[in-house]
Amino acid sequence: MPHIIAEPCIGTKDTACVDVCPVDCIHPTKDDPDFEDEEMLYIDPDTCIDCGLCVDECPVSAIFPEEDLPEEWHSFIERNAAYYQK
Repeated sequence: MPHIIAEPCIGTKDTACVDVCPVDCIHPTKDDPDFEDEEMLYIDPDTCIDCGLCVDECPVSAIFPEEDLPEEWHSFIERNAAYYQK
């Protein structure tokens, strides 16, 4: 199961998680043209290898294994996936 970025990332967009991801599945990066337009970062569920390296790097504790995502943030499962379906 992939990891999910949830509500605490909104407005933060700290990219420490991007730097440690071994499969480049967290976007937008600071180099992506839509970085300024997006309010948060997203994890590609089809690319994430569930390594968990991003979890400890997140300064606002916004990243969760999908199975541990708090109920009130379950909408972020679809929100992360939708970013990659554009």
